[in-house]
Amino acid sequence: MPTKRDYYDVLGVSSNAHAEEIKKAYRRKALEYHPDRNKAKDAEERFKEVNEAYEVLSNPKKKEAYDRFGHQAFEQGAGFAGGPFAGFGGQTQRSGPFTYTYYSTGGSPFEGVDFGGFSDPFEIFESFFGGASPFRQEPQKPRYSLTIDFMDAIKGAEKIVRIDGKEHRIKIPPGADDGTRIRFKDFDVTFDVRPHPTFRRDGADIFVNHAIPFPIAALGGDTKAPTVDGEITIKIRPGTKPGTMIRLRGKGAPALHHGGRGDEYVRLLVNVPESLTHEQKDLLRKFQETLE
Repeated sequence: MPTKRDYYDVLGVSSNAHAEEIKKAYRRKALEYHPDRNKAKDAEERFKEVNEAYEVLSNPKKKEAYDRFGHQAFEQGAGFAGGPFAGFGGQTQRSGPFTYTYYSTGGSPFEGVDFGGFSDPFEIFESFFGGASPFRQEPQKPRYSLTIDFMDAIKGAEKIVRIDGKEHRIKIPPGADDGTRIRFKDFDVTFDVRPHPTFRRDGADIFVNHAIPFPIAALGGDTKAPTVDGEITIKIRPGTKPGTMIRLRGKGAPALHHGGRGDEYVRLLVNVPESLTHEQKDLLRKFQETLE
């Protein structure tokens, strides 16, 4: 039997990560390894592994047991066996690639269960599998994909699209991201966001590489760094090393569901000149001599 990987390693978080970090890591990993997005041979197994890890680490009692006893806490007869809905009186069955539980008693079996930011497991199926959950009986609405620019997703915009011969006005909410779904009466629209040449995004956080001249890195000074709201001036400390990260609070993308904004992280790159004049070389040699 293959050895299971540490659940914290699976999600890429430390053992003292708080609940929000675990949730964020789960959503990122689940989308990364979802078989519809990732065609690698091991994507399906990784996707299952991520869900299994989150099932344990998102549950305070299971997390406590795992922190104390590791995987052994959930082996047969250890008192923790079962899926995320264990203890609700359900009957577990398997159909195709999915294991599900049928509940014959009243009440919601999902009360108090955390689904990584989704409201219930049906929403997880709809987000990951591109359609209605296999557990719902209502007819599936058609879904259309709309490709939008990075800055339209950040700031919000309106697009006119034609569907089945009719024009529809689609409002893009500020903070929309890849996979964001807008629901209408007769259809749904999912956004695909084009990459940006400067900015990279992770949730509401923005990441950017910014090059500064070697003299500023050594002596300190000001530089104009790009943000999604335009350039701002940031101060560089003397002796700044390449790869230094600067956090700009509140300069990220709007948080679509929670309000507020994320942060921007500026990674500093140091431009070293490829060619120097004789005078510049002499000055650098003299400088080097003072260090010896």
